[in-house]
Amino acid sequence: MRKFFDCFNTSQNLSQEEITPLVISSNVHIFYYPWYKSEIFDGRYGHWNHRMLPNWKVKYERVQPPHKPPDDIGSNFYPKLGPYSSSDPKVLNKHMEQIKYSGAGVLAVSWYPPNLELENEEPVDNIMLKILDSAQNKSLQVTFHIEPFKNRSGENIVKVIKYIIDTYGSHKAFYRTLYNGKLLPLYYLYDSYQISSFEWSKALSHEGQFSLRNSKYDGIFLGLLARQDHMNHLAASNFDGFYTYFAIDGFEYGSTFRNWALISAEAKKLKLIFIPSIGPGYVDTRIRPWNDRNTRKRSNGQYYRAAFLAALEVKPKFLSITSFNEWHEGTQIEPAVPKTFGNYRYEDYLPRSEDFYLRLTQSFVKEFIQQLNNSRQIG
Repeated sequence: MRKFFDCFNTSQNLSQEEITPLVISSNVHIFYYPWYKSEIFDGRYGHWNHRMLPNWKVKYERVQPPHKPPDDIGSNFYPKLGPYSSSDPKVLNKHMEQIKYSGAGVLAVSWYPPNLELENEEPVDNIMLKILDSAQNKSLQVTFHIEPFKNRSGENIVKVIKYIIDTYGSHKAFYRTLYNGKLLPLYYLYDSYQISSFEWSKALSHEGQFSLRNSKYDGIFLGLLARQDHMNHLAASNFDGFYTYFAIDGFEYGSTFRNWALISAEAKKLKLIFIPSIGPGYVDTRIRPWNDRNTRKRSNGQYYRAAFLAALEVKPKFLSITSFNEWHEGTQIEPAVPKTFGNYRYEDYLPRSEDFYLRLTQSFVKEFIQQLNNSRQIG
């Protein structure tokens, strides 16, 4: 393990020469969050000023004030770009450049349908074209990580998918992949277990009341596997597969590394796609101060490496990364810098460089591509 990490210079930042030859894989998807707003660009802060979330186990808990950017933000780490705006073209360009260096070929963008955002959530649909254009400029692709939205039902899910295809489906950066002989878009559907299999089947079953199947709106639909019993829910709902999302080993059945072999075997029996999600660590105590039990230390990249090796073991066709920039939960691989605010010192990547996790991800992508190529040769 030491020899592997010693190949990364601990003090130098990312340069193209250091990671040449650069590789990119459209089978590696990275979760991307476009909900940030800055006072300079948008006239107000959004998400950087995240409020402290109450502990649902405590009946009466004092409401905590929100964070106050730019120095005080709702994250245990501080971004190199500062509390930026997701709408800023310069930020988008830098993000796409960094994602390209990481080797992830597809952004799974956290997205709400227009006017159906949940309470306290920022609209994001209004910048999707900016994201697609910026991704195209760096030879990247974009898919949709559809968040829970108001009034989810089988009929409304169909309307949402039709809106995505009709609005964005012709864009050159809109992601499609070959599946069962068809070139189809792929969608991640977060917290899919929150609505019944009956409702999902209305859209995802061939016999469903509003079926998307065998139409121009058909796709590869992936639900979230958290608990073990979600497997049956996903199969009954007629999903094509599932992902695990959470970068917290041991948090849920689906996110526990040692369960992935069993999960993969079960997925093959059910003919479902299994996409394990890996991440560099987890810490969210700047927005959930009561949740320190779920903190997973980065250990200078060794936690991330362990997650990757566990995923590689089950030989998945796709790999997902949590995340590029979910700063609230400390799963980001985006560059972070040391910073102190009052008595609080933000976490950082030292003694590694601020770009360490981008370069480490690039090394994972190389290994993953090699495994895919070997599997094709054997097959």
